[in-house]
Amino acid sequence: MDLVLTQVRPWGGAPVDIEISGDTITGVVESSTGSGARIIDGRGLLALPGFVNAHAHIDKSWWGKPWVPYGGEAGTQGRIAHERAERDSLGIPSLDSTVLVLREFLRHGTTRVRTHVDVDLGTGLRGIETVQRAVDVLGGAVDVEIVAFPQDGVLRRPGVRDLLDQAAANGVAHIGGLDPAAIDRDPAGQLDELFRIAADRDCGIDIHLHDGGSLGWFEYELIIDRTREFSREGRVNVSHGFALGTLPADRVEQTVTELAGAGITWSTVAPVGSAPLPLAQMRAENLRFGLGTDGIRDLWSPYGDGDMLRIAQTFARLHGLRSDAELKYAVEVASSRAGGFVGAVTHDISVGARADIVLLDAENPQDALMRSPRRELVVAGGVVAVEGGEVQI
Repeated sequence: MDLVLTQVRPWGGAPVDIEISGDTITGVVESSTGSGARIIDGRGLLALPGFVNAHAHIDKSWWGKPWVPYGGEAGTQGRIAHERAERDSLGIPSLDSTVLVLREFLRHGTTRVRTHVDVDLGTGLRGIETVQRAVDVLGGAVDVEIVAFPQDGVLRRPGVRDLLDQAAANGVAHIGGLDPAAIDRDPAGQLDELFRIAADRDCGIDIHLHDGGSLGWFEYELIIDRTREFSREGRVNVSHGFALGTLPADRVEQTVTELAGAGITWSTVAPVGSAPLPLAQMRAENLRFGLGTDGIRDLWSPYGDGDMLRIAQTFARLHGLRSDAELKYAVEVASSRAGGFVGAVTHDISVGARADIVLLDAENPQDALMRSPRRELVVAGGVVAVEGGEVQI
């Protein structure tokens, strides 16, 4: 054993000792001998699995730089144009800012991240390289999966398709897409290219969909068809997918059943003002989904602090969750239930899982969700990354 956390309460249960060897939980016992290990007194604190940020953009942030006023035009096209015009002057993507964002994630107990990293004609693959270097700077304490993300479109920017293919050949876990109708004006064409790359390179797909109403539903149908055609079941995720909460009930029921049947997953940042997802049916169909922060202090929005508990609370409020079981579920969606978004078969406080543990001064997960208290201790991959709310690495 390398580390023992004594007298902690996983998910608010009875106090136990957690034994850690290397980066793995090797024991959850009533009382550990702690032979030869570093002992940390858990003081009866609530223990939760490290949080999973299933949708981030850590390469875009200006965290750590002087305040940048919000500017540019609203809407997806406006934000894309503004970012392209201003990012070079801010040095984006920046290694320093990316490291600082990951450290802020750690401060709030996030130990695993799926991040969309811009791949376009201006930056090439430099953003991916920056994120990989940032992960190395922190010694791998934050486990990061990368989505090569064509923020400025695929077909309308000749050469981007080849960059996505190169990123996949170099080993990124997923390639992304963006509003194939609104951005590329060729939904079938964009999706065909993405799915061909994913099938050839055996990688996943994670596609941003903002289009609403019938257009959004049409894109879901195209994605479902191609998921089956290219044998990508369990390897495709829809990010945002705002239209799903606005469709007629009969169409929602059919679509959720088809999505679940194709093994397609969902991630949301639960933005204020968006339509609630059909949560009850998604759960009944076992359609997996995760939560994420989206951008953090970037040229799209000045908001965000990286706290997944706050995102989980927004998700709970948006969907009218109030009972103890429902509130605990919201915390699970931000942690144990989201392991699949970062390639983890098991992500929990259990033997054999990666040692990602967060200690908080809270009575139970529901209390933690409501108050979002300071993370007293964060163990990330077996490393003590945060003590007393302060990042140690």
